Amino acid sequence: MAQPMAHRLAGRYEVRSLIGRGGMAEVHLGFDTRLSRVVAIKMLRRDLALDSIFQARFRREAQSAASLNHPNIVAVYDTGEEIVSDATNRSIAIPYIVMEYVEGHTVKELIADGTAVPINEAIEIVSGVLSALQYSHDNHLVHRDIKPGNIMLTSDGKVKVMDFGIARALTDSQATMTQTNAVVGTAQYLSPEQARGETVDERSDLYSTGVVLFELLTGRPPFKGDSAVAVAYQHVEQIPPTPSSILSDIPDSLDRVVLKALAKNREDRYPSAAAMLADLQRVARGLEVGAPPADSWASALLPAAGLAGAQTAATTPMAAVPSHTPAAAMAATSTSLPAVATADADDEASKSRKRRTAIIVFLLLAALGIIGGSVWALTRGAAEPESIAVPNVVGLTQAEAKTQIEQAGFTWELNPDKVASDTVAEGSVASTDPAAGTQAEKGATVRVTISSGPDSVTLPDNLVGMSPDDARKAIEALGLKWELDNSKVASDTVPEGKVAQTNPSPGSKVKAGQTIRAYLSSGSDQVEVPDLSGMTQDQARSTLKGVGLELGNVTSVDSEKEKDRIVEQDPATGTKVKKGTTVGVSVSSGKAAQVEIPTVVGMGRDDAEAQLKALGLNVTVEEVAGNQPAGQVLSVEPGEGSKVEKNSTVKLKVSKGGQSGNNNGNNTGSGSRG
Repeated sequence: MAQPMAHRLAGRYEVRSLIGRGGMAEVHLGFDTRLSRVVAIKMLRRDLALDSIFQARFRREAQSAASLNHPNIVAVYDTGEEIVSDATNRSIAIPYIVMEYVEGHTVKELIADGTAVPINEAIEIVSGVLSALQYSHDNHLVHRDIKPGNIMLTSDGKVKVMDFGIARALTDSQATMTQTNAVVGTAQYLSPEQARGETVDERSDLYSTGVVLFELLTGRPPFKGDSAVAVAYQHVEQIPPTPSSILSDIPDSLDRVVLKALAKNREDRYPSAAAMLADLQRVARGLEVGAPPADSWASALLPAAGLAGAQTAATTPMAAVPSHTPAAAMAATSTSLPAVATADADDEASKSRKRRTAIIVFLLLAALGIIGGSVWALTRGAAEPESIAVPNVVGLTQAEAKTQIEQAGFTWELNPDKVASDTVAEGSVASTDPAAGTQAEKGATVRVTISSGPDSVTLPDNLVGMSPDDARKAIEALGLKWELDNSKVASDTVPEGKVAQTNPSPGSKVKAGQTIRAYLSSGSDQVEVPDLSGMTQDQARSTLKGVGLELGNVTSVDSEKEKDRIVEQDPATGTKVKKGTTVGVSVSSGKAAQVEIPTVVGMGRDDAEAQLKALGLNVTVEEVAGNQPAGQVLSVEPGEGSKVEKNSTVKLKVSKGGQSGNNNGNNTGSGSRG
């Protein structure tokens, strides 16, 4: 579980586990007790708090980021300072920034294994960065340190640009230099003008974005070197390869976009982030882009290799090197420096080229100095230190990790703050700084952070149906916070007063310390429609209200029942409906219902009787002599078409059968006598 610190900032912000550490600051998971939300708290490292330059840079970051409100930029909520005492009881002001907490991972983590990301994903990521930069540039701020480690990808796929720690106003003529005249930024992603110590503008950010796009597409940066100096030199002097020369499935249109963004002369780059974004969108749609062909850059005249301010730092012979002479030209001519007479011109030319290369490297060293704390290797002089890879000790015990790190030639340092991990067991190594696989100078310190165990727990799946007290105990036993909502929810399955639902839902994984909101059941919202037969309207309305229903339309029908009494209803008695449903009724008019005598003459007796009785009539039958077949209806009283009340008596006259046959039979004897 994440272990909160024993204090709050400004009486409001709980400072919890360490989740990140950089050259200038540490980032903690935090909780805003006033607004009940998770935040990230960035605090200047205590060992740097007495340095006025770092204090000023940190405050500038807060001012810069706080002025920006964009969906692709990590939001700043609040800033302040915490007063602490050092070992000598001296008061130290530790500035802090309260920021939006972004769940996800950095682009640096995404490409850490050297695998390229899908083209569409690379375009989407860089499009988000460009959108953030356009907004920043519109507000007259240049970021100056665009790199994979400063680009977050949220869990739902959004892009967030962070760390405006070295951002400066575009109007600042010294926007590249610190008070110590050190170039700020990260060597791998420096623009040529940053490496030369020149004033930067928004096009410097676009160059760095081009480097990021190159790395996303290919899995590697455009320039590699054994030191920051070597990489910076390449940014100034060498044309990068095309991404398609590394991975053949990259289209020519993307090659064009990347190389235009990486143009040595900023005038040749995209004029704005919006312009670069527009070309990227054309690539995504399979359209032609505005960038020139990739091979056109190979013949372009490269910008100056000289570094701004280098003449003041160089010796007199170095000042003889023109500050705007391309490296290729320097290698092809011997007029830049006084020539040393020799019988062998080719040998002299070779020596001249070597001298010029040495001078350029020295100038780079003089101008670069310290690159934003990231290229620390430059402070070690021209000699290149031995670099080795940091071993992967994640998941090992503290003792095992210490042994491996020290055997590899590094200095062991244990981070006193543990970090929560859902993948690494408590007590094992959760991470190292520098990360595993990173090239670092032999003897460098590797800071190891130990796992405090899972930072998430799974909610019980049987919370629904529990009593509030039992559910609260189950929640709090997991280190979570319980909150019972005043509103209730209807449930056909959960009895009234029991837990009907929770937010997050049962079975979900949640962070330790999270608040779980519960809702109790108000019982079923289904009721049975009562029997309203024989009731008045007022009686029916009261009865329906008692079960949560309402009286609907009322119609009048003829009926022998008492006037104004309900004779019919819809829905029918016993039907289950939702509370609030209306029930329509029919009331008696007080008039007996009348029916019309149907056509029955000529029908058989049984059929006629059945039809009349079905209409609610009583039937009497009189048999009479006739010539029609026996049982046939001869007449009906009242006559056919007459309207009579229900329960009235109707008289049928029915034939006895043919009388002539009977008479002949009766007079057989008389016939004999004739």
